[in-house]
Amino acid sequence: MKPIVVTFGDAAGIGPEIVAKTFADTEFMEQYPAFVVGDLGVMKNAAARWGSSLVVKPIFAPEEYAPAVRRMQVVSLSGLPADLRHGEISAAAGAAAFGAIRQSIEWANDGRVSAICTAPIHKEALAAAGVPYPGHTEMLADLSGTSDYGMMLANPHLRTLLVTVHCSILDAVRKLSVERELQVIRLAHRSLQSMGIAQPRIAVAGLNPHAGEGGLFGSEDMELIAPAVAQARQEGIDAVGPLPGDTVFMQARKGRFDIVVAQYHDQGLIPVKLLGVEDGVNVTVGLPFVRTSPDHGTAFDIAGQGIADPSSLKTALATAHQLARSSSAAAI
Repeated sequence: MKPIVVTFGDAAGIGPEIVAKTFADTEFMEQYPAFVVGDLGVMKNAAARWGSSLVVKPIFAPEEYAPAVRRMQVVSLSGLPADLRHGEISAAAGAAAFGAIRQSIEWANDGRVSAICTAPIHKEALAAAGVPYPGHTEMLADLSGTSDYGMMLANPHLRTLLVTVHCSILDAVRKLSVERELQVIRLAHRSLQSMGIAQPRIAVAGLNPHAGEGGLFGSEDMELIAPAVAQARQEGIDAVGPLPGDTVFMQARKGRFDIVVAQYHDQGLIPVKLLGVEDGVNVTVGLPFVRTSPDHGTAFDIAGQGIADPSSLKTALATAHQLARSSSAAAI
């Protein structure tokens, strides 16, 4: 299996800290080896502060990487200023974060890495740098030439896949269609099958309260969601819905469903994050390669204080290894 790359995230946030803490965990890294792409100076500083005698070694390509105990190998792409302030939006940090992601995608497209695990980025910093994407999901899809993709959030208790992602509530409603609903239901089905669930049980959350209550609270559930579910069932997909959003996640957590298709960002992410971000992982499904990420953001409010928890990044990296191994085995 080709190596796995970890992007260092926004240097003004907790990304470098949680990366350093993860790589300093010798027992964990022996199981889930990886290298880093980012800023060498930033990662040396992070290792010195939070890496507990972790050695940082520069490399220049994925092919140079060789797993080694207590050694963080870094492909450096930028030269961020040494006085970059934690917790503040920085165009330079946004540009550096994007550069690391873009390079990782190029390696994945060329088959030089088997998976990408991304530390958190800051959307305002990306915008300040002139990056034309609102988040990881959109840049991963565009730069890999993928049109059928989605954001899946998962923890040991719940999985959810989003119909719309980074947009306003008004725009989310405008983007709903029978075609998009069906596309995401199919994607949920295929993705879970690739993860070893032969017959995924898919719940589709309604948009409106009580899934529209028969049209009393809006017509979108009847006109857009229900027809897509009916079509999916005709195709042999075990999908049900629309189901009320205030109870469907509870039913999934109790084991009735394997995944919930959620209509918009917060509908799907709040339940997963409420159950604990330390065990959560973001998986971009539908890409031609594996990509995972922690289930949290840059945490500017605690950046630089040494108190960031690397648990979600560890979960994301472990998941990247598991999915990459499954993909490699399927290709044989």
